[in-house]
Formats: sequence, structure tokens, C-alpha cells
Amino acid sequence: MNEITIIIITYKSEKIIYNFIKKIPSTIKTVIIENSQNYKLKKNIELNYKNISVYIKKNDGVSSALNFAVDKIETKYFLQISPDIEFNFKDLEVFLKYTKKLNDNFAALGPRFLEVKEKSHKQINEKIEYGKIDSIHGSCMLINKEIFEKIGKFDDNFFLYFEETEYCYRAKKKGYTSYQINLIKVKSTGRSVETEDEAKKKLNNILIWHFIWSKYYFSLKKRGKILSLIIFIPLLIRIILRILIYKILKNNILLNKYKYRLKGLIKSMMGKSSDLRP
Repeated sequence: MNEITIIIITYKSEKIIYNFIKKIPSTIKTVIIENSQNYKLKKNIELNYKNISVYIKKNDGVSSALNFAVDKIETKYFLQISPDIEFNFKDLEVFLKYTKKLNDNFAALGPRFLEVKEKSHKQINEKIEYGKIDSIHGSCMLINKEIFEKIGKFDDNFFLYFEETEYCYRAKKKGYTSYQINLIKVKSTGRSVETEDEAKKKLNNILIWHFIWSKYYFSLKKRGKILSLIIFIPLLIRIILRILIYKILKNNILLNKYKYRLKGLIKSMMGKSSDLRP
């Protein structure tokens, strides 16, 4: 298997990453970008896995880390995958089968996700073999490096969320289609970061901040400022009303959640960078 390089972005996920990489065949080149400055992790992995290279990088977000990783690979394709994904590496051959079937004319290929809510995670009809889809989920995404360079790298302004959505949108405008392959099935365990309870609460609020920031920023790129404001101002009002309600009810957990959502949205609407960090 010398056509695909695995790319993994990690942040405080030591146990998860060890469980994941032991399943990767030793013949497959793998690049890990470690965003939490864990030099011990780098040393241990590179000592025990000759097919894996670990790079320590300042935490500038997923997009920046992915772009950095792609610059390091020499294979025709790369599979960016989250370590919390349950993936059968034999399915790499299935991915390669479809790259040939599509004559390498695609933006990205992705699997079918099991046990997800269809409302929040759009997928094609499960009864068909494969099909066109607007966007591939970034937690498991196969890309041809040459096509990637033609389309353009991931937008570094995204720290987290929507970077793959924007990439697929930009690719579509340039004539490249994304496809979901139903023969490949994966499941997310939803545990890509390891934290204690209090740290987890703080991290969840930071994720909320980045989700709304990225959602508005993507809308701005897709629809322009006027239409984005028309869509998001009612949401802004609803968030403010929620804050007032939870303040009266003294529900501090939900109050903090919506405060982070409000701050993230306002910052994005003002054209400020996604600079909130864990």
C-alpha cells in the first residue's frame, strides 16, 4: 500500500491515538500532527512505529495542521482520519478501487457513517453503491493530492469545523464532485480528546464558540455578507433571549453555553479571527 498516506491530527488524545495506530498496517505511511506539544508521544510512537512520522506543531487549528501534513506526504492520495473513527484498513483498497472507477476526477471520497443522526449528518441513499454528495465529513476523507493542490488548500481561517465543507464547496465551483462510498462503513466513538470533567466543560464551550464562528464564516464565503446577516441576525436574537432566560432561571451551565455561542457569533460577524484557544 504505497499510494495512500494516513494523516491524523491529534490534541490531548494519547490513549486514543495509541489504540488507533496499532491497527494501521506497517506498510502504510502515516503522518501525525500533534497539536498539544506532547514530545513524549512523538518519541514513543516514532521509536515503535517505523512507518509513522510525528510532527509537533503550534496549535493553529485543524486546517493549518492538515495543510502542514499534506506538504509532508509524497503519495498520490491521503486519507485524513480522526483517531476516534472505527475504520477497517482493508477498506483502503475499496477507496483505491473507486479512485480508478472515477478516473481520479473527484474532490474527495468518504465512507458511510453508522449510528449518526441524518438531520445533522447528511448522507446519500444507503441502498445505492456510491453517489454524489455536497460535502464529505472531515473525520474520514480521501483526497488526491494533485487535485487538492488544484482546488487550493484548506482555509487556515477555520480553527475547527466547516473546513472540509468549505473545501468541498470550493471544489464544486471548480468542477470537482465529492462522493460517498456506501461499501465503506465507519463509526465514530466521539472521544478524540481526553480531558477531566471540569476541563471537558470548558472544552465543550470552546467547541461551541468555534462551531458558530465557523458556521457564519462559511456562510459569508458562500452567500455573501447581506444574505448571511439576514440568516444569522434572527439566530443572534434567539441566543440573546436564551441568555436572559437562563440568567433568570440561574442555570449556569446553559447560560455559559449560550454566552460562548454569542461571543463566537459576534466575533465572526465582526470579521475577527477565530482566536479562542483551549
